[in-house]
Amino acid sequence: MTDQQAIHSTIECARDGTILRDPRRPEPKYSLPKAFGHFRELLKDKEDTSHVFRIFESLPSKNFMDRVRALTLSEHGETLRANEPSLVPILDDHETLRKLPRGSVAHAYVNFMEREGLSAAGLAAEADKLGNIRYGDLVQWFGFRSRDTHDVMHVLTGYGRDALGEQCVLLFTHGQSPSHGHLLIGYAGAVNIKKTVKSRAPVMKACRQAQRTGRACPPLVAMSIRELLAMDLQDARTRFGIPEPTYYRECHRIWSEEGVDPYDLLGKQAMEAQPA
Repeated sequence: MTDQQAIHSTIECARDGTILRDPRRPEPKYSLPKAFGHFRELLKDKEDTSHVFRIFESLPSKNFMDRVRALTLSEHGETLRANEPSLVPILDDHETLRKLPRGSVAHAYVNFMEREGLSAAGLAAEADKLGNIRYGDLVQWFGFRSRDTHDVMHVLTGYGRDALGEQCVLLFTHGQSPSHGHLLIGYAGAVNIKKTVKSRAPVMKACRQAQRTGRACPPLVAMSIRELLAMDLQDARTRFGIPEPTYYRECHRIWSEEGVDPYDLLGKQAMEAQPA
């Protein structure tokens, strides 16, 4: 046995030989100050998702590899990788998704993405701007899949792309895949909303409800996204235990009564009024 073969034999691999974690991949370093720095920049421009990725890099989850290993090295994970090697072409093929039944997750997803001017490829491109090396290992497949299901979560949960809606989706994600990054953006973002907008809206209750919902719902990263897209939206919510986001809706109702635009909570005027 050569030295190279000996090294390779000690590395965990899938049945097809794909490495679980490339040994060249740098060990993640936990840095709360660095994460907070990116969070402050994110508050200035919530559309700059590069800071979201940097926050997650700065606050790696201790259980991340356990989740990657449990899915990717399982028979189910092998099937998912074979049928859905990448979610981007599946999610961005709106023409094909439109052929699925009305009322399906697919129709709601396409409507959401087109209304918001979004694409799965666009989100992937934002991540690519970080310049991270691609290793082609199972960690990469799992990470890309987690990233690409973000907007599917918006559709399933009913949370919009307003500031509170984004916090709620991140906390829903934390319920599924716990990490300090999700907690930081979710709850620190919620606190920022409460400080910026003086209101009786139950912001924190909305966030806690989102986290509980994510904890109760089976992990989307481990689902067949093709099968999920074909499901009736209401049936999917019932099956996966996703209730109506009542506190989130209540926040929007109260803000409407108070003359506050939920889609401009952290707009220019609000940020100018925010204490340093």
